[in-house]
Amino acid sequence: MDYTELEVWKESRKLVSGMYMVTKSFPKDELYGLTGQMRRCAVSIPSNIAEGCGRRTSADTVQFLHISKGSLYELETQLFLALDQNYLDGESFKNQITQITLCKKLLSGFIKYFKNKK
Repeated sequence: MDYTELEVWKESRKLVSGMYMVTKSFPKDELYGLTGQMRRCAVSIPSNIAEGCGRRTSADTVQFLHISKGSLYELETQLFLALDQNYLDGESFKNQITQITLCKKLLSGFIKYFKNKK
């Protein structure tokens, strides 16, 4: 399976791009705080999907997919924190939450697929 053809991987890359865009306007003193944390978290999502697809067994793949899913939830929380600090506007927040929700659905379906492969 070529992970680069997976819809979940493609959509998670869009999420990364969105995170980089919205965090550009964050205060400079957050560069090593929330900005960096959100970017690292976002990058880990497609990265763990790719790493999981490179594993030998379905169980190994599922483990990395769950790590990716955890990062989605972590990123969602960080978005709420950024909103609380007025670092992003409501429209940007809504757009990113919508993308996170899509990635969660796709990733849950992908996890289910691999669990059923056992």
